[in-house]
Amino acid sequence: MRILIVDDEVSLGDALKRGLVAEGFAVDLARDGLEGLRMAKETSYDILVLDIMLPGMNGFKLTDTLRKEEIWTPILMLTAKDGELDEAEALDTGADDFLKKPFSFTVLLARIRALLRRGGESRPPVLCTGDLTLDPASHIVRRGSVDIELTSREFSFLELLLRQKGRVLTKREIIEHVWDYDFEGDSNIVEVYIGYLRRKIDVPFGRRTIKTVRGVGYLLDEDGGTSTNEESAVDAQSSTPIQV
Repeated sequence: MRILIVDDEVSLGDALKRGLVAEGFAVDLARDGLEGLRMAKETSYDILVLDIMLPGMNGFKLTDTLRKEEIWTPILMLTAKDGELDEAEALDTGADDFLKKPFSFTVLLARIRALLRRGGESRPPVLCTGDLTLDPASHIVRRGSVDIELTSREFSFLELLLRQKGRVLTKREIIEHVWDYDFEGDSNIVEVYIGYLRRKIDVPFGRRTIKTVRGVGYLLDEDGGTSTNEESAVDAQSSTPIQV
């Protein structure tokens, strides 16, 4: 999942980015309201984390502008100011949640996951295809009654595939949402992680949920039969880890 943080406090913004990246999110960072507005309009984010006191355009105005342009990305607003009026104004201008500074990273992460669950009517609390389920809140993945252990990056990758179930995702789309917009590493990292996921969620269960669309990308479909030779070959080619 991809997050935009808009905060002019350099140390806080950098710390939030490091923490969220460690949790498996792809994170972009803007230092002022105008830059944040541009990025939020040009890129599809899963959630926005905005400070209220921003140079260029404050968080209230930024939120109001996005909502007037019918951009409904969930917004978590941050502020160092006290008082119910600020909280009320944040919610009235279109923010979905409000968190006062100082706050713990654990609470911030819980609020973000809550907003992702509430993000839209089409987003169920638990994502599934066939007997494969992923719970964003508890970070639990199961095939039937069997728990499957995934790394943070694998979890984020599978969550993206489940949220876009039935739609082909290109390598670029996957990299931008699971890694980072400015990722400059080897694009073969996508194949590597496809291999990792297949060996965890498909191969042990005789399924082929993740499918390759030649020359286009990947999609997650309803469960099928045993893996094809082509998909096994992809797994074999993806067995060598790539540094991320």
